[in-house]
Amino acid sequence: MRDLKELENNALRHWPSEIIEEEKDISIIPKLINSQDKFVSILNVADSTPFVWKDILKATAQMPSNLFLKHLMVLSDYGGEKIKKIKQEIRTLLGGDIMIFTWNSDEYNYEFTSLDSGSTWTNTSLKVDGKGINKSIELNESIEDLIMLILFGGFEVNGVFPEEINQKCSIGGLLGKSEQIETFVRQRYIWVSRITGGATVNSMGHLAQKYVARYLSSILPSWDFSKKTIPFISQNNRTPLSFDIVAKSPNDKYCAIEISFQETTNSVIERKAGQARGRKILLNGSDHKIAYIIDGAGNFERQSALKAIAQFSDCLVTFSDHELDKLGEFLIKIDS
Repeated sequence: MRDLKELENNALRHWPSEIIEEEKDISIIPKLINSQDKFVSILNVADSTPFVWKDILKATAQMPSNLFLKHLMVLSDYGGEKIKKIKQEIRTLLGGDIMIFTWNSDEYNYEFTSLDSGSTWTNTSLKVDGKGINKSIELNESIEDLIMLILFGGFEVNGVFPEEINQKCSIGGLLGKSEQIETFVRQRYIWVSRITGGATVNSMGHLAQKYVARYLSSILPSWDFSKKTIPFISQNNRTPLSFDIVAKSPNDKYCAIEISFQETTNSVIERKAGQARGRKILLNGSDHKIAYIIDGAGNFERQSALKAIAQFSDCLVTFSDHELDKLGEFLIKIDS
């Protein structure tokens, strides 16, 4: 049984900055949904040249350049670390600053003008993060360069861009094609809403699960952390029992992982504590394991719940990276 004082000494107690920032990004989605009509209208009329969007954007009220860019980043699924990396590579890939691309059967040149600037292409510097998106930013060289890349990078004629750009950065091909634009944007935002919907209801908890799954996948790349259930594990012989994360080893060993991170006290940890004994008996009886990740200042105020979880867990850790490494070591052991 894990010593609870030692567990608390290894806890973060407050949400890590990575999850706070990711939650801010999720909060952007309603703003994008509410402004998509204006965004679509710009794409509909910007059809005389591949550069006329700039004039229309400047003349459109309530559509600042950073919001327009964020729409393109979300719709293309091209942002984050990808844009930071590509800025460092563009000049090498193109052999200079000029992108030659085709549009409506004609060939055009575009010169990237921000490659020598000191700022990087990041969500923060471009003001497309949760905090910056609420500021109206006039079109600047970095934003213009990235908009042109996302609109037309997939039509670059020399074939030097990575395949991901070829596949994702071709929204400019829809300019002026109202029905296609409408269908693409609406369907894409339906998809975005679905994948973020659960997170907006209980965002931090869902993001904590995603963070843990990503972290464990990085240290155990041959394991599968994508499922929520374990085959043939049910409390009523009909409905599969659901867990926050299920770890499946290359040798088909399973470990359920339950997560609770609460900065302020609430009943989640009490519910997990009440389930702990029954779940351990059920899982261990089928040669499976169950682990708990418990953190947050509020949870450490629930000592009785913590004791129950510690007693009925096969592995108990906090949310800090070195504690998640301990969980990774535990998973390796059960697969050996």
